[in-house]
Amino acid sequence: MPDSVAAPVTIQPATAADIPLIIELAEATWEPTYRFIISKEQIEYMYRVIYTPASLARQMQDEGHRFLLVYYDGHPAGYASYSARSTEPEVFKLHKLYVLPSHQGLGLGQRLVTAVEGGARMAGGQWLELNVNRHNPALTFYQRLGFQQHREEDIPIGPYWMNDYVMRKKLNG
Repeated sequence: MPDSVAAPVTIQPATAADIPLIIELAEATWEPTYRFIISKEQIEYMYRVIYTPASLARQMQDEGHRFLLVYYDGHPAGYASYSARSTEPEVFKLHKLYVLPSHQGLGLGQRLVTAVEGGARMAGGQWLELNVNRHNPALTFYQRLGFQQHREEDIPIGPYWMNDYVMRKKLNG
């Protein structure tokens, strides 16, 4: 557990060489994030679809996802990914935002979102959009950061459904 004294926080872009680290962070954050929201079977299925080395490489190389890693006191503590939407180039999508449970509450998620917002603005983005499960406690976190519910969306993933809110935030110049 990190101590309460502010430690240095750095955020840096991730590359394909960081895929093993992203998987390690995902293994530590995925189940605790979703255990009270979706079934164990759905958690395992979705994880296997999203977090294989081949899937992450495809997200980075073919789908244009930019990954960021956050370090707390020199140690990896979380990650985010985002990209421009192909159908609406002025809208960027925050695909992933995860911070180790032991490091939550230290402002690292907010720092990652701020970094994503900056990257999206620099690339011409006017809006940042994300999906969040309608029962995810992180909903209030996103609302505090200025995201507002844009619509509801039910997305099939294999035999399961993701029941989400799509939230949007205007990116100011």
